[in-house]
Amino acid sequence: MNLPRTAEGVLYLLPVWLGDAGGPELLPPANIAVARQVKLFFCEHERTARRMLRRMAADIDLDAIELLRLDTDTTPAELDRYALLLGTRDAAIISEAGMPAIADPGARLVARAHRRGVAVLPLTGPSSLFLALAASGMNGQQFCFHGYLPRETARRRQQIKKLEQAAQREGAQLFIETPYRNDALLTDLLEVLAPPTRLCLAVNLEQPDASVITRTVGEWRKARPTLGKRPCVFIVGK
Repeated sequence: MNLPRTAEGVLYLLPVWLGDAGGPELLPPANIAVARQVKLFFCEHERTARRMLRRMAADIDLDAIELLRLDTDTTPAELDRYALLLGTRDAAIISEAGMPAIADPGARLVARAHRRGVAVLPLTGPSSLFLALAASGMNGQQFCFHGYLPRETARRRQQIKKLEQAAQREGAQLFIETPYRNDALLTDLLEVLAPPTRLCLAVNLEQPDASVITRTVGEWRKARPTLGKRPCVFIVGK
């Protein structure tokens, strides 16, 4: 397959699965072709990246590729050093799950690629945020993603109240949480939000036990689920 490229090299954004289920049949052929072609990858965890690449194509020679750590602890100096590699050959950012650079530290390297005039090519793949929003029944014309809410309970509850107010004016409000804190966040949501407010819980998307359910807070209070440590996208709407 002939891939779009420039003479100087492209920075690909290579999406991966949202969970452990599924194989290469769930990804576009262009993604598999990039995984086979590129030899320089930026990733949060080398072990995860190697597993994802092997899952895409068993014939990828993992000993022939270079993996560079790109996470929240990557320093500006390291990013500047990585940026010098961009444009010298094709490279790719690979996330822990879903689309790179969305709720993902890869965005900082993408910004440097643009400053250096390096072509950035996002590849088609799963994004839990858009899958959740599309299935939620909430306003897909106007929405806002907030990333992670504050860890401290009082601040988190204040933010939840602000999100509820914003949902009345500005459409659906999306956010996520580290899975082991899912149920604590759900407790705050059900205690702070007004009963008529709608809340969508999009859990374990693209996995066999996936569910996307939107109910009012009053309805959720009558039949509260246990989320456990499954990835979840939360959406508050009017």
